[in-house]
Amino acid sequence: MEHTYQYAWIIPFLPLPIPMLLGVGLLLFPTATKNLRRMWSFTSVLLLSIVMTFSVNLSIPQINSSSIYQYVWSWTINNDFSLEFGYLIDPLTSIMSILITTVGIMVLIYSDNIYVS
Repeated sequence: MEHTYQYAWIIPFLPLPIPMLLGVGLLLFPTATKNLRRMWSFTSVLLLSIVMTFSVNLSIPQINSSSIYQYVWSWTINNDFSLEFGYLIDPLTSIMSILITTVGIMVLIYSDNIYVS
């Protein structure tokens, strides 16, 4: 179970490169990016589906055991200043990650199909 929690940071960062590349592509190469719309949408849905599967895999032990996992690391440490950030995984967080990724997939599929005509 600890092994799964180590990779929870992947959930927000795995689908992030596709919208960034799509935005840059629309700024620099608008016609080529619009012509490759199906490839971009397939890649977005695929990566978000992988993230949803990972969220489900992460939430099954959470729901069964109701444990809380917190990972915090220090980014910078000075004399009296410390900047720390990390993530917290509890049953509510795992349910919300499943909900958000599922709604995101549905919105991506709907928005791709609505602009076909």
